[in-house]
Amino acid sequence: MKMRKLGKELTVSAVGLGCMGMSHGYGGQEEQESIRTLHRAVELGVNFFDTAEVYGPFINEELVGRALKPFRDKVVIATKFGFKIDPNASDSRAMSGLDSRPEHVREVAEASLKRLGVEVIDLLYQHRVDPNVPIEDTVGAMAELVKEGKVRALGLSEAGAPIIRRAHAVHPISALQSEYSLWTREPEGEILDTCRELDIGFVPFSPLGRGFLTGKIQKPEDFGEGDFRHTLPRFSAENMAANASLVKLLQDMAADKGVSAAQLALAWVLAQGDFIVPIPGARKIPNLEQNVAATEISLSVDELKTLGDLLSPEKFSGTRYAAQAMAWTNR
Repeated sequence: MKMRKLGKELTVSAVGLGCMGMSHGYGGQEEQESIRTLHRAVELGVNFFDTAEVYGPFINEELVGRALKPFRDKVVIATKFGFKIDPNASDSRAMSGLDSRPEHVREVAEASLKRLGVEVIDLLYQHRVDPNVPIEDTVGAMAELVKEGKVRALGLSEAGAPIIRRAHAVHPISALQSEYSLWTREPEGEILDTCRELDIGFVPFSPLGRGFLTGKIQKPEDFGEGDFRHTLPRFSAENMAANASLVKLLQDMAADKGVSAAQLALAWVLAQGDFIVPIPGARKIPNLEQNVAATEISLSVDELKTLGDLLSPEKFSGTRYAAQAMAWTNR
């Protein structure tokens, strides 16, 4: 497995594993199957695993912690805080706003340590920027956790360049996690340039467009009734139909190269910079193995340009979130 750096603190596999879907958002699955997938990831050389308190909520951290306990000295575990969570609600209904107050940062970190069953969180992200709390206060509280040995490195998620700079001035930021793929490229330009300048790793979530860029999802009926993609504008029946022809172009290019559409889309993300570490979600072992194999795909300058032009974001229909959630991105 090829390795990449996230800031100065962390060395991780070129592709990580997003664990959310094992227990949140996409319907989940039987725990033992998730554990087998997590163990197979370690066998393949994946050492970077991403979770969050809100996934479940809470149960995804517990799953990841249990599954990775035998490999604790070999893996980098990232988790996130930043939402108000109703412990009596389930799935996405548990989120009721943002909360990055310093006292809440500490409260959540202590709880995440217990759920994960670890002595230190390798990478702690602010899940979304809270406009009601100065980023200096939030990162200051996170930095205290580093001083106490409870956290190794700090990250932000869906933050804009000015916030990144302000946060980095308080304590080095090792990673920025934001959505990025062929059909979502908001971080390009100022945000990615800031990461390069400040030596901050960039961690794209949903690098396969929440499954749509694999070509395996054609209509809303292809995912379950409780799947949160039903709430996303891009996954309305109308927008999926409009976007299908673009994914067909990706599939055709992938077939010409002898790889899958998912692998080609992931290889494009990987080729955007050696500071970029995508975390595609994979609940099933064959999908995980396919994603790992994408790290070996080489794309020429011409292939990268062709892909980028054919699947440029303005050609796709639908926003990635509804209005409220969009307001929480790239602040």
